[in-house]
Amino acid sequence: MDNVFSNNVKNLEISGIRKFFNKVTKVQGAVSLTLGQPDFPVPENIKNAMISAIHQNKTEYTANAGIPELRQEISNFLSGMDINYLLDEIVVTVGGSEALMCAFAAFLNPGDKVLVASPAYPAYESCVKLFGGEVVNYNLNSDFTIDFENLSKLINEENPKLLVVSYPSNPTGATLSQEERDKLFQLLKEKDIYIISDEIYSSLCYENYYSLAQIHELRDRVVLVSGFSKMFSMTGLRIGYLCASKYIMDNIMKVHQYNVSCAASISQWGAYAGLRWSMNDVNNMKIEFEKRKEYVYKRLSEMGMDVTLPKGAFYIFPSISKFSMSSEEFCNRLLYEGKVAVVPGSAFGAGGEGFIRISYSYSLEVLKEGLDRMEKWINDLNKTEPV
Repeated sequence: MDNVFSNNVKNLEISGIRKFFNKVTKVQGAVSLTLGQPDFPVPENIKNAMISAIHQNKTEYTANAGIPELRQEISNFLSGMDINYLLDEIVVTVGGSEALMCAFAAFLNPGDKVLVASPAYPAYESCVKLFGGEVVNYNLNSDFTIDFENLSKLINEENPKLLVVSYPSNPTGATLSQEERDKLFQLLKEKDIYIISDEIYSSLCYENYYSLAQIHELRDRVVLVSGFSKMFSMTGLRIGYLCASKYIMDNIMKVHQYNVSCAASISQWGAYAGLRWSMNDVNNMKIEFEKRKEYVYKRLSEMGMDVTLPKGAFYIFPSISKFSMSSEEFCNRLLYEGKVAVVPGSAFGAGGEGFIRISYSYSLEVLKEGLDRMEKWINDLNKTEPV
């Protein structure tokens, strides 16, 4: 019976993020700092728009690409960040996850090579493998910036079809600087490589925002993936989007159409209302996340952890290399001995080993309790197993 299922599916691993989240439920009294889910309610304007859509019977199929009102608002929103896509170059998807799946499905043939950073969000590698592609990891520096020497070498040696970039980054919280963006452009401008740019955390960037989608000369080779799960705290409402030039979009639409037909109509009307009337909520949420970021960074630094200050998203990725144990062992022991759940860096690829990911998408009260427990556990550990 081994040949019943697709080898590509059988060889996929369950997400390490979910693995540790699921363990928490089995440890009584544990504090979880694992999930990337804002703890804010959906803004009232969005709730009211979705309720209104139901009462107005706006529950039928929409156009495959999504309601034009939402696509136009997405276009308007992106233009404010110097990213220019027309309404017909935007498709509304069932979360950013479906957008990623559609993009990889549209491009990949068996054996095609895809450049993916390590560490990175694990879905990229899984999607590539699902469609028979080959993952080629490129390195990051110690501060999670791109190792351009390594990336340039791989581009020349491996002849990749796709490059995946993701800023702000899950798990590191790194953002793309103007200098890095321009260096990437110089590296890619003469190459026949398409770029998938996952910008799901773009609304949670604590400094200036830069994207390869801002560079007109790369426009016909960039696929921008984003959504509203993090922006409007709409994780369970599954609403995202994908932008690309018509040449690319015509092929992506084939996958999207046969996959889901269209995104949920009421979620689309909610996202439309969010872009029109809830941007103050987004800004207020970002201000709160920035407070949490500073708090968590300060606490980890005081514990003696080697940690880089995040510049976006709501994750921090401290090193645990001085503890002489794998990230999996560290997280298991912290969970069962210290009653705190975080995600092992190995869940984000080989480059994540030696790190842990802490999500600060939780309230300050929860963060304080979790970090108090973690500090106590580390202090107890140092007494019995000096590092």
